[in-house]
Amino acid sequence: MKKYVCDMCGYEYDPAVGDPDNGIPAGTPFEDLPEDWTCPLCNVGKDMFSPAEE
Repeated sequence: MKKYVCDMCGYEYDPAVGDPDNGIPAGTPFEDLPEDWTCPLCNVGKDMFSPAEE
């Protein structure tokens, strides 16, 4: 599963970790995040994330 990085603040979404503070369990691919999910640090939407460089 691919990691994604917030273009605004640099937060990295790692599907292996998820976003447990916001109800997203580990193992959730970025593509499966709810459409209304936002960056936990700066609150921008999924459209402001880019695939992380491997």
